Amino acid sequence: MKKTFLVFLLLGLNSWANSGAVLAPQGAMSTYTGKQEAANSAEVPAELKGVGIKEHLGESIDLNLQVRDESGQLRTLGSYFKSHKPVMLSPVYFNCPGLCNFHFNGVVETLQKVDWNPGDKFEVIAFSFDSKENSELALAKKANYMKMYNRAGTENGFHFLTADEVTIKKLTDALGFEFRWNAQANEWSHASAAIVITPDGKISRYLHGIAFEPKDMKLALNEASNGKIGNIIDSVVLFCFKYDEHQSKYGLQVFRVVQLAGAFMVLILALWLTPVLIRAGREKV
Repeated sequence: MKKTFLVFLLLGLNSWANSGAVLAPQGAMSTYTGKQEAANSAEVPAELKGVGIKEHLGESIDLNLQVRDESGQLRTLGSYFKSHKPVMLSPVYFNCPGLCNFHFNGVVETLQKVDWNPGDKFEVIAFSFDSKENSELALAKKANYMKMYNRAGTENGFHFLTADEVTIKKLTDALGFEFRWNAQANEWSHASAAIVITPDGKISRYLHGIAFEPKDMKLALNEASNGKIGNIIDSVVLFCFKYDEHQSKYGLQVFRVVQLAGAFMVLILALWLTPVLIRAGREKV
């Protein structure tokens, strides 16, 4: 067994020596080979530097900013914010070859599973961060998504907006949305999120990515409205679930469920004991 091991060891050393490898002394710098070293896995690629989303929860956006709707009309951003109605805004660009389509497809597909209608309970905005895009492109994009959503009477709840470069910068800075032009790929490098905003313009939640749970979307909208667009059941559900910032989704809170169950039991006991106490009082009289 030892002889076999020695044979393999000698063969390995011989092969290594013939390859021209040189063992560097401990602590010495490695010999320059002329080959590019592999990039550190923790290093951010150059095309993704300055790209991402920094959450600005609780901060306000400027509702006086001027934007153009899909018909070409110049309007204030605040005209889309109405009493008790939250707004779900997605920064995208309409000519995006990939991520924007996946993201907004996910938004619309999830909204198909939510029993609230845009325009009735809330507003949906797709905001282009490419200043070169115009209202004609926005109108065509809206038509495609209206066919996809396929729910009559909701056209006035979807808005596809464009703006000039200064306005885009102000809004995306307020949202914490960072993007940059990738000249090599000839497209914008960016992340994706549906940002839920309160009726008075405060950022409430970020729903990141391209796939969403209908429950999370509905809870985020109801939370942004301070529970004013849902019914009593929606309010109870909102009480029992808490937003997990690390997973960008809502999770059940056991403690609150126990609280709710306890309150329910007290109510049942009160309803059961009240007639008994009334009868007992009458008998004493």
